[in-house]
Amino acid sequence: MNAIDDLRCDVLVLGIGNLLWADEGFGVRCVEQLAAEWDLPPSVTVMDGGTQGLYLLPYVQAARRLIVFDAIDYGLEPGTMKRVEGDQVPRFMGAKKMSLHQTGFQEVIAASALTGQLPEELLLIGVQPQELDDYGGSLRPAVKARLAEAVAMAVARLTDWGHAPRRRASADSHRLNGSALTMAAYEAGRPSAAAASRIGDARFLVA
Repeated sequence: MNAIDDLRCDVLVLGIGNLLWADEGFGVRCVEQLAAEWDLPPSVTVMDGGTQGLYLLPYVQAARRLIVFDAIDYGLEPGTMKRVEGDQVPRFMGAKKMSLHQTGFQEVIAASALTGQLPEELLLIGVQPQELDDYGGSLRPAVKARLAEAVAMAVARLTDWGHAPRRRASADSHRLNGSALTMAAYEAGRPSAAAASRIGDARFLVA
């Protein structure tokens, strides 16, 4: 057996993005909410892919089916949801790069296809971001409001694929990441705009 065999799963649900840059964190918040609210069968792996790029390659290669949550610049109104499937997914993952993680993940999809190990079925659940250049910021209201809808899309697809999740009685003890990274803790610990510059210190910016 090789390393990929050890990672085999029927479905990989992957959230990619960066929690530190406002709406860039959408994908990660989606998988956090999915893991907290739904009890998933062993055949489904839920992962915070962050900005790991090509490090995610063996996980994608090992999956039979793939669901990806991400913030994608579709050129639409902020908060607009868009579902992309199958052969269209690679095109949208690199349509308009907002950050380095998108370049990396587009390469993951391309490398998986090149090696003949692309998942049989692909689903991209994306949202149009409103704000990215806000270091330490959280999701904007228009984007945060779409979390439940995005998770519901994934639950519906998992059910269609025969991997129906069961809603948990309580989400308090089921965290994908550490408690300090939960949305409530993250937002509560953020300094005010007066206490910390969120786009750069004007004293050091050159006109």
